Amino acid sequence: MTLTDAETRALQVRRLYEQLEDRLLGRTWTLPELALGFTNDAAYVGRLVLAAENTWGIDGDVDAELRHKLAECLWWVFVLGERLGVDVPAAFESTMDKIGSGLERALSS
Repeated sequence: MTLTDAETRALQVRRLYEQLEDRLLGRTWTLPELALGFTNDAAYVGRLVLAAENTWGIDGDVDAELRHKLAECLWWVFVLGERLGVDVPAAFESTMDKIGSGLERALSS
């Protein structure tokens, strides 16, 4: 699956969440609510990393939880990107090109 395919799938799932939010809340989540959801999941990844290193205890399968939360974090990035008008696949490519070029220059000097 390409980043563009992943983004398309993520936004399909977001549309389903929006239907549920509208039904339960009478509205969809605001941008700050979406950002808070992302930061909560990203912070939980930190705890799962500690659990994977056996320095934080959790119930359940740490590896399965890590896969799930990392995938959710990627989902959040696509959702936030859409709301903010950021083409995440294009931004990722250009950012990696810039960082990679800078690192190559640093390593060659």
